[in-house]
Amino acid sequence: MTLTIAELPIPELLDDSPVARDFEQATAARNAAEVASFGTPDVAYPAAELLPGWQPSAHEQRRMLVARLDRRIVARGAYESPLEGDAANTAWLQLHVHPEFTGRGVGRALADALEQIAVDEGRAQAHVYAGSPPAPGPRLEPPTGFGSVPAENREVRFLLARGYELGQVNRGSRLPLPVDPELLAERRAAAEARAEGYRVHLWEKTAPERWLPDLAMLATRMSTDAPSGGLDEEEDVWTVERWLEAEEEHRDSPRVFLYAAVEHVASGHLAGYTELAAPTDPTRAVDQGDTIVMREHRGHRLGMLLKIANIAHLDERYPGHPSITTFNAEENRHMLDVNESVGFEPFAYEGAWQKKFSS
Repeated sequence: MTLTIAELPIPELLDDSPVARDFEQATAARNAAEVASFGTPDVAYPAAELLPGWQPSAHEQRRMLVARLDRRIVARGAYESPLEGDAANTAWLQLHVHPEFTGRGVGRALADALEQIAVDEGRAQAHVYAGSPPAPGPRLEPPTGFGSVPAENREVRFLLARGYELGQVNRGSRLPLPVDPELLAERRAAAEARAEGYRVHLWEKTAPERWLPDLAMLATRMSTDAPSGGLDEEEDVWTVERWLEAEEEHRDSPRVFLYAAVEHVASGHLAGYTELAAPTDPTRAVDQGDTIVMREHRGHRLGMLLKIANIAHLDERYPGHPSITTFNAEENRHMLDVNESVGFEPFAYEGAWQKKFSS
């Protein structure tokens, strides 16, 4: 069989065109690889849900490569990087090889091509997030000392051989739904008792205009305030325009995006927000997106208040989903405490890897 690597044009919509069918094939390879890595179909997404995030962006470069054995797409590679600012030094790479086609050099060829793009564009480093299935034997720990991955796993040996270093371990957690209303009420009351001077706001899809500058600032703080372990994370600046572009992508998605934000009443500005993405199919899990509370507002149980408020928001607007899934750094004990207190349980782990490119 002949292996070829090529960039995949992104269709504007999913129809019967060859480019749309190729995108769906690439999505199928991605989903098969993710399910094998994390051991759950919760990490698989229909092509229609992924397509909006691949449309041209004024703020990020997005490129998809695919590997074909003869005519079949058996793997996909994703390349993303901000177009400006300090974070433009970093390329975020993803590599998904369909489990039926591992061990044939497909991943190596695709990784070579992705990294070459990063080098050609002058990126200083690459970050890769890779699921690590459970396995016996020796463990590899990140410099944080929190969490570990099986040292003999295929993805671990692959990344180490390519010069990547493990910078962080993330925990995937799942919350079965519905949550006991009495438990939520108890946790919310305790959080509100510590959150005097703060007010919760809820919305769906489109943020109220008055909050846009604050949301852009909070999205920027995700790159500076969230634990980064041994990864070299540069500030990734969000503007109002970039937030609005993301909202437009969300409006084009079959998923529904629900937000809870908390206002510091005295200043009239937001101190944090959290996001849930709910599929229209109620039999599928809901994704927990970003949750951020500014450092200067921590200690008021705002993370707990935000999580509970948005869980209740979901139950009111789109009930019936089986669970919520989320990923957090193993050293982020504060957020893990919040999650565990409302019933999240670990289901998977992934490594966050970093490679420096020589200049």
